[in-house]
Amino acid sequence: MISLSRGNSHHQSFSSLSNITTRTIIQMNDVWASYDGKNYVLKEITLSIIRGTNYAIVGPSGSGKSTLLRLINGMMRPSKGQVKVDYENPNTNNKQFKLAMAKIGYIPQNLGLVRNITVLDNVLIGALPRVGKFKSFFKIFPDNETSEAEKILKLVGLEDKAERKTYMLSGGEKRRVAIARALMQKPVLLLADEIVSELDHVTAREIMDLVVNAKRRFNLTAIMVHHDIKLGLEYADRVAVIKEGQKILELGVEGDKIVDFQTGNISQQEIMELYSES
Repeated sequence: MISLSRGNSHHQSFSSLSNITTRTIIQMNDVWASYDGKNYVLKEITLSIIRGTNYAIVGPSGSGKSTLLRLINGMMRPSKGQVKVDYENPNTNNKQFKLAMAKIGYIPQNLGLVRNITVLDNVLIGALPRVGKFKSFFKIFPDNETSEAEKILKLVGLEDKAERKTYMLSGGEKRRVAIARALMQKPVLLLADEIVSELDHVTAREIMDLVVNAKRRFNLTAIMVHHDIKLGLEYADRVAVIKEGQKILELGVEGDKIVDFQTGNISQQEIMELYSES
């Protein structure tokens, strides 16, 4: 038996360890992605996302931000390079990854809510991997799942809207339902695509506060796509700036300074211009 201890017999040995965990939950190495095999929407993407952090992906429309999320949740595979999500290659044909997919809460741009069912029923859809399609189709959910959904609705401030049809809600409320449904999956990873776009300034910050609080409470890693670099820097630990399919910057805030973590061809003046444009 090889011991992990260094002069301390109380430490665990290799044989008693159950698994190995990565500090980096997402790793992309020289990733290229194309929808038609000819034109690349992402090129030379290399990034690392540390477990438990809030990571923002910022850039103009059509820059490839949503494609990055699709690569992470296995909806798309890279043309070149490697994507790793907690040791697994995201691939919906891979049984191991399909099991892991239940732990990825994904909120698409259109939110993916069912308009004509209640808020509570929308949230319960997040329990589908545990309950099964047959029972969920007939709305046969165990009491503990319904109780959990009600707790999460309270957490997102919608406990009084549980029986309301979803189409009757405001834009901000619908986003709260989408967050609640994702949390109902009991995820380790939360992906949100433009979740605050088209919201007013105040509502956008309310939604961002909600995501940050959920991240802390459930010990999640959150990856969010934005247009606004200021909002990204305000809420995220790191911000990747994507332009024309390439990562041109990786920024963060330390004290009163914006820190550039990716030394490249962009000047300080250009960074500040990007910041002032948003």
